[in-house]
Amino acid sequence: MPALTQDKLTKSPLFLLAPFFFLGTAMVVMKLIIPHTTPLFLAAFRLLPAGAMILLLAAVLKLPQPKTLQGWLWIALFSVIDGAMFQGFLTTGLVKTGAGLGAVLIDAQPLVVALLSRLLFAEFIGLWGWLGLAVGIAGICLCGLPGPWLETLFQSPLAVFNAGTGAAFSLDGLLASGEFLMLMAALSMSLGTIIVRYVKQHSDPVVATGWHMILGGLPLLLLSALWETGQVSALQPLDWLGLGYATLFGTAVTYGIFFYLAAVGNMTSVSALIFLTPVFALLFSSLFLGERLSQFQWMGVVLTLISVYLVNQREQIAAWVSRLGKAAEAMESALEATVEEVIEEVGEKLEEVVEDVLDNVIDDQMPPSPALAEPSVLSISEPPVS
Repeated sequence: MPALTQDKLTKSPLFLLAPFFFLGTAMVVMKLIIPHTTPLFLAAFRLLPAGAMILLLAAVLKLPQPKTLQGWLWIALFSVIDGAMFQGFLTTGLVKTGAGLGAVLIDAQPLVVALLSRLLFAEFIGLWGWLGLAVGIAGICLCGLPGPWLETLFQSPLAVFNAGTGAAFSLDGLLASGEFLMLMAALSMSLGTIIVRYVKQHSDPVVATGWHMILGGLPLLLLSALWETGQVSALQPLDWLGLGYATLFGTAVTYGIFFYLAAVGNMTSVSALIFLTPVFALLFSSLFLGERLSQFQWMGVVLTLISVYLVNQREQIAAWVSRLGKAAEAMESALEATVEEVIEEVGEKLEEVVEDVLDNVIDDQMPPSPALAEPSVLSISEPPVS
């Protein structure tokens, strides 16, 4: 691809927004399909064809296949966590929660990645990153915890542990909730993001991504065959179109754009836009599914989006604040220098004025100098008369 065309493509707003649009709308499409199928089958169907397409692309590009046992072991671990567990938790949680809220909870994974990167790789978090993590935890709690429990918590904090109240905290109920499953999906995706760093050391990332979809989709398909029934009997023609959209655009094309942007070094722009995924999901779930969030959930959505932005842009924010501080210091120094110059100049003028005034006062109070006095009239005797 010519450099000029590549540069235009990577700076195109439509190209940068595409993966987040596809991810957000794919959540809505899956929510529309899931009443007519089963969650594990949906997860497997989303992974297997997408993985085959990516491997086909890798073959066309003549990308190398993994050659070492260590490389295949890392791909296998990547497949279990980021493939099977992530997609399994995602589709199962989608049964019990809305597409928009689910996208918000899934989008919390950068917070976990930042924390794990700090623990494992000593990566920079900084003030803004820690602030983002704290805000994110508050937002996720508002999104994921039961509404009655939150209402009781704000009214009477101790009452939430009272089993006699209807809003008492229930661990079993929380573990069975769709929100909890979505958070588990976000955790799986976060672990997968960490693991892929090791995968890239032994395998081509595009090839590894394709294989991790295949290897992650096969156990989901097996579990669906063992535990689920009626996977395809109720699917309508539009449902098959939706499955194709979620597979092609929501998975294969999205991954392709991610890796393309990573290859040309434009991931900073992408990371700054990741919070748009739940925005698209919330918008389209409201339009097509009629989903409505509670007041607590809307508060949680706002806090979560703010936190994701703070964590993703923590270095840029810190640099901007540092530049702002340096600019303020320079302005303060310039202002101090200017004030000192003005004070010095005013002092000099004032000193001159005072000297002039003092000179005038002294001149007024001093007696006239003899040298300047008027000459006296001397008596001249007449010459004697002879």
